[in-house]
Amino acid sequence: MQKYPFRIAIPQAVLDDLKMRLEHTRWPDEIENAGWDYGANRKYLRSLVNYWQYEFDWRVQEAQLNQWAHFRADISGLSIHFIYERGHGPKPLPLIITHGWPGSFFEMYKLLPLLTNPAAHGSDPADAFDVIVPSLPGFGFSDRPGTRGISNIQVAELWASLMKDVLGYVRFAAAGGDIGAGVTQRLALKYPERLIGMHLNYLGTSTIPIDPTELSDAEKQYLREIEQWSMNEGAYSKLHATKPQTLAYALNDSPVGLAAWIVEKFRAWSDCEGEVERRFSKDELLTNIMLYWATETISSSIRIYYENTHALSPLKPGQHIEVPAGIACFPKEISQPPREWAERTLRVHRWTQMPSGGHFAALEEPALLAEELRAFFRPFRGNVV
Repeated sequence: MQKYPFRIAIPQAVLDDLKMRLEHTRWPDEIENAGWDYGANRKYLRSLVNYWQYEFDWRVQEAQLNQWAHFRADISGLSIHFIYERGHGPKPLPLIITHGWPGSFFEMYKLLPLLTNPAAHGSDPADAFDVIVPSLPGFGFSDRPGTRGISNIQVAELWASLMKDVLGYVRFAAAGGDIGAGVTQRLALKYPERLIGMHLNYLGTSTIPIDPTELSDAEKQYLREIEQWSMNEGAYSKLHATKPQTLAYALNDSPVGLAAWIVEKFRAWSDCEGEVERRFSKDELLTNIMLYWATETISSSIRIYYENTHALSPLKPGQHIEVPAGIACFPKEISQPPREWAERTLRVHRWTQMPSGGHFAALEEPALLAEELRAFFRPFRGNVV
């Protein structure tokens, strides 16, 4: 299999159409003093859309994105987009990082230089990585699956082929959060001989049946918190997992609707104290949104929730993923499991309580995450041949 260079070039007609749609937005009403209690706040969204329409320059953002080394490769009938940045050091460690929803490969733009060129940022060049950041199938510039069943399990198989058959890495490291954490664990489960280690900055609930009498008090409290979170915040996930196509008609047609659906999550899931722009600039928020809008991938991106919900768990009760695992617990992450919960399925070698940050760790705290990745993988570097 071969990779071939790829350059982002959104047609001007797409940008012109976007401007027209923004100009003709039909805004809904809102309860007085609603804040964000009912969902995306109209006052904030109007300010973001005004910036999108009159100040945001996609061509500037596009040029910055194109500074990275982008490629595509045909794997198992899908063309997969990925960034491939080589490390600057004596023996860079190959590391594949997988994003989630509503993120994209763009989440890693601050993290990439810290990992590929640590010496330029005051760290040891021996900690350099070759970094591969693919776009999940149905996200961004990767192909949209046209058939059922492309879940995290199948994505892991695509990534294994990308790393070995396209890039030539027999052994490598893997990391991810959100959906990317699920893909990384599936990769480690199916190809344990290929992974020297995996690092996660998110852990969800397990689908493996567990006897409630075996749970610790901390685990019981964790499950209560997850249940409460699901009641208050999880409607989006239920919709994605059950009727994604119905939602897709609205989000694919309305840029303001798409922005509302995504920005509300960036605010709710980040360490921003309710002010989303404390963590993300308007340019960052809109660049990420544009990667869904310009490629018309919101439908295919949310469909992975359906596929994952209907996929059988590859883990059996009592089974462990044997690949060494490192876990970074960011304080505003939506899921805060105790260590014993993780150890039910993982061989935890490193467990770090991070001082700040949330669900979008690579964007929120790139320096903290970079140092955590360096520290976890450092002892395993000799295992790559």
